[in-house]
Amino acid sequence: MTSHNPDERWMPPQGTGGTPAGWGPPTRDVPTQPVPAPLFGWEPEPAPTPPPAPAPSRGKQHRGPRMIRRSTSVLVAVLALLSGLILGAVGAREYFGLDVAAAPGTPTGSTVTVRAPDSVAGIAQAVVPSTVYIEAATATGAASGTGLILRTDGYIVTNNHVIAGGGTIQVTFSDGTVEVAEVVGTTSDYDLAVLKVERTGLDPLPLADSDLVTVGDPVVAVGAPLGLEGTVTSGIVSALNRAVTAGSVTETSFINAIQTDAAINPGNSGGPLVNAAGEVIGINTAIAQASGTGAATGSIGLGFAIPSNQVRRTTDQLIETGRATYPIIGILLDGRHSGEGVMVATAPSDGNEPVTPGGPGDTAGIRPGDVILSIDGRPMTSPDEVIVYVRSRAPGDTLTLTIRRGGREEDVDVVLGEQEAN
Repeated sequence: MTSHNPDERWMPPQGTGGTPAGWGPPTRDVPTQPVPAPLFGWEPEPAPTPPPAPAPSRGKQHRGPRMIRRSTSVLVAVLALLSGLILGAVGAREYFGLDVAAAPGTPTGSTVTVRAPDSVAGIAQAVVPSTVYIEAATATGAASGTGLILRTDGYIVTNNHVIAGGGTIQVTFSDGTVEVAEVVGTTSDYDLAVLKVERTGLDPLPLADSDLVTVGDPVVAVGAPLGLEGTVTSGIVSALNRAVTAGSVTETSFINAIQTDAAINPGNSGGPLVNAAGEVIGINTAIAQASGTGAATGSIGLGFAIPSNQVRRTTDQLIETGRATYPIIGILLDGRHSGEGVMVATAPSDGNEPVTPGGPGDTAGIRPGDVILSIDGRPMTSPDEVIVYVRSRAPGDTLTLTIRRGGREEDVDVVLGEQEAN
């Protein structure tokens, strides 16, 4: 576990076995359900002995899927049947028993018919060449996912969980050429990683303004589900601002996600979700999995992407400094509160004060026991929602918190501070 004090920590409900507040990223057990078992029922196969060649082997590594946890009050009406979500990428071929080598990039056939630029086929023709297949290989096996070209001089973005296992990272371009990549920087808090290959003249995908995305907008997803590079699916934006948390106790990602019904499967993680203009509105990172499922069933029409504005802000930081930051208020949230809104804790926990002395919340006048009803007019119903909303903004931004104190409601303006991310 990390030793730093992450902001907007929360105290788990009594008896739920949650992580003590203030130690590592906030996590939450669902008290009405047991913690779900891994959604893939495999027995690991022995890893092959790697060949002496420098290129990484595609040995099998059955890495347990990262679960997305959400508080019981989040998405109750929409996702009541979900025990969790799985990040949709790592080792997809091995998860589904597809020990095959898929042809990279282009569909079968030697002739490509040019389509209207705003059609799904036209969008695919523009986006697929700037999408890459990623394998992270060690002496014991390999994991895989998708990425997209971010800059002309060799920078590529993907999900952190795709390459978190370390080892040699191999990038396969749509024309079948292969490069070994170096890690420029990563952050598990936002589940993003920037890679660099020694190649110039690449064709990057433009990042759209994700604040302009609207529910119902058509979208196209490109990636390598089950290791099948260059796969294209389409759908719409089915919801915005989904408070999604994913990962483990020690590495938790906080995503103010774009939800889509475009088919996203294990292997799509790190790939682009684009609009009708072929601009990236998000990086695909997770899919929903129905509760009680003994094995992965793939897409059920609930996929989630990291908004492009977050991708732009975080990747710029990673390229410039190798590190990322996130905004903070400096408060401890009480997960035991069952009433309206989200309560600021009334007592210290694990050495953390309810309101960090001298922090942004303290300076703005937030006090222990205050109940946060909304932020910038958006109702807050769980600690996860508060954390995800705050982390979707930038340090220095001003948020308006509507709080209840002693039976009275008032608005408090908070200028966000800054914390170095994992």
